[in-house]
Amino acid sequence: MSTENKSFLLGSLGVLIFALTLPMTRLATGSAIEPALSPWFVSFGRAALAGLLSIIYLVAVQAPRPKREDYLPLTLAATGNVLGWPIFLALGLRYVESTHASVITGILPLATAIMGALIFRRKPSAGFWLFSIAGTVLVVAFAWLRGAGVSVAGVSVHWADFLLLLAVLCAAFGYAVGARLSQRWPGEIVICWMLILLLPITIPVTLIAWPTAPIPLPSWGGFFYVSLLSMWLGMFVWYRALAMGDVVRVSQLQLIQPFLSIIFSVPLLGESLDAMTLIFGLAVIVTVFFAKRMPIYG
Repeated sequence: MSTENKSFLLGSLGVLIFALTLPMTRLATGSAIEPALSPWFVSFGRAALAGLLSIIYLVAVQAPRPKREDYLPLTLAATGNVLGWPIFLALGLRYVESTHASVITGILPLATAIMGALIFRRKPSAGFWLFSIAGTVLVVAFAWLRGAGVSVAGVSVHWADFLLLLAVLCAAFGYAVGARLSQRWPGEIVICWMLILLLPITIPVTLIAWPTAPIPLPSWGGFFYVSLLSMWLGMFVWYRALAMGDVVRVSQLQLIQPFLSIIFSVPLLGESLDAMTLIFGLAVIVTVFFAKRMPIYG
């Protein structure tokens, strides 16, 4: 199997893990009407738990310590992926359904491709951008057709969508910076050091936000999923995929993630799945298929 195909295989596994992040986060936080764990506890707690596990992992594998020049990019990547993405995502999911949020965050692949092209100084071909933008347009069009909230110029918008957009920008920046670091270290080493660097922040906030009221067991299940898989093991394979392949090209796999999230939300949260979701999902898969085959220079 070629390195490119291996990167897409790992990337697909990462996307599959991440696809459950939104419904599991929604399960953990509850809704504004029926709240469970606070968004602050979920956001900082998952990073704190994953960070403590990272200490054990790095000691076990005798991982090298970062050099002085590594701390700035590690901190930047951690700010985007460990703090910004989960905080804005958890806050937004208090006010919109997982299915709605999964489509808004569907612009993440395009944002990551742009960040990756800038940081790695790559020059994707016009064909790549054509299919990448086409996939993003399909995702956004789907969001508008299924949107909930107030109507602005004929487009259905919810104010929480702006929180989700901030989450996307944070994640895209973190992925691109982290992928660059992953060219020097294995992806799992990168995410572990990112999590450890933020422990002085994540542990105190977790303790302050610790729930005082009884929390339903499914909400704790959602929390442990986003801590162990979304924040930790999923990032292991995703960063390795980005470093092994091409961050610009591999990032397009995430266009499929919103539709997987919707499918997972049906049994987990009792949300709906309809023919329009399946049609748009298949159309997006087609754009990913062709984008993968477009040349990227640099």
